[in-house]
Amino acid sequence: MRLGLFLDIGSTYTKGRVVELERGELLASAKAYTTVETDVTLGINDCLLELSRQGIKEKYDIKLASSSAAGGLRMVAVGLVRDLTTEAAKKAALTAGARVEKSYSYELTPEDLDEILALKPDIILLAGGTDGGNKKYLLENARKLSRLKLKGTILVAGNRSAASEVAGILEGKVDFRIAPNVLPDLNTLNIEPVQNLIRQIFLEKIVEAKGLKKAEKIVDKVMMPTPLAVLKGAELLAQKIGELILIDVGGATTDVHSVAKGLPTLAGVSLKGLPEPYAKRTVEGDLGLRRTVKNVVEYGQEEFYNSGITSGQLSDYLEKITKDPTYLPQTPQEKEIEKALTRICVKTAMNRHAGRLEEIWTPAGKSFVQYGKDLTRVEALVGTGGPLVYAEEPENVLAAAFFEETNPNILKPKNPEMYLDTEYILFAAGLLAENDREAGLKLLKSVKKL
Repeated sequence: MRLGLFLDIGSTYTKGRVVELERGELLASAKAYTTVETDVTLGINDCLLELSRQGIKEKYDIKLASSSAAGGLRMVAVGLVRDLTTEAAKKAALTAGARVEKSYSYELTPEDLDEILALKPDIILLAGGTDGGNKKYLLENARKLSRLKLKGTILVAGNRSAASEVAGILEGKVDFRIAPNVLPDLNTLNIEPVQNLIRQIFLEKIVEAKGLKKAEKIVDKVMMPTPLAVLKGAELLAQKIGELILIDVGGATTDVHSVAKGLPTLAGVSLKGLPEPYAKRTVEGDLGLRRTVKNVVEYGQEEFYNSGITSGQLSDYLEKITKDPTYLPQTPQEKEIEKALTRICVKTAMNRHAGRLEEIWTPAGKSFVQYGKDLTRVEALVGTGGPLVYAEEPENVLAAAFFEETNPNILKPKNPEMYLDTEYILFAAGLLAENDREAGLKLLKSVKKL
């Protein structure tokens, strides 16, 4: 029997999954507090100890890990035009598994530079200009960034005509890498080379900077940021069940992944804006059930009104989870509040991720343009993350992501089959697929249809 150990070293918990590789069977699961502030191996060993209590011996054929510990992979995106090169840089960073702390357009101001220093990003993705186009802002922003005392890496992915000049500006002053332009022309989004370089920087520098290098005393390799592992798992799952949307609700953020082309489904609709990546990820940093729960409450007054939850009941529960973010709902009333909060996260994040239609008038009459992805015909909606996995009615919670006749211009799924990653296995499938794609596919049978 060949065994694989897969670890997700998260900001709060380290999760372990043991898999029988030939059949793709999940044999054991465990979690322990992540001790990244001292020695990350302590938390990993606690997790392994829990697995041993379940009868698992440490004779693994492969041992792989992903991580979002110590704030995950933190990035800043700098571009030229907000809706073009800046947005292209942001899309590239998100699909690489990063958390984009801030994005900037045009020439960086002194205030912008101060903010970037305060944010302490692991990587600054510097874009600007299509190939052969504007070089001015890319060169000027490179000069300004070269004067900062940066600990992170500048990844340049802008106008290739300026690449050698940018390299000359940055040489000897900051750590930097040069990638192909993320937006070589207005109709082409070139994400993959940037994604590969971000992952390379993660492996070479960030794993060590965040104290994760110690984990490689135990595992073979910390392979990638956890969000990238989950996205790769979602891409793999799409091979089994078709185009899908994955919603991951957590304590700090709600992530939405869509693995779909998202082309217009209605006649006479034209696309506008940047091309969309087939595998797209968005991160909503204001939609977490613990760290940013006050925002969630603010966005979802209607949800609480419809559920009959009083302001007093809500205040009492918020006080509990603010004092102790690990607190889980105990009473039927508290479970109803947690359910309402989760529905708000699902609905709001889906509204932001999905494409939209905009009505325009032409000499020929009314017409529509589409921005982003049309997800109305996506047939699978997958939920993951504790609030969804442990919800008593996960179908009801996931249904908050469905298309609404009252707001038809937001292109959300109309009638998808619903699935739940009950064993939190997508990250492990994404890691496993790097070595054995077929074994990763087998492992995804743990994702259950509701």
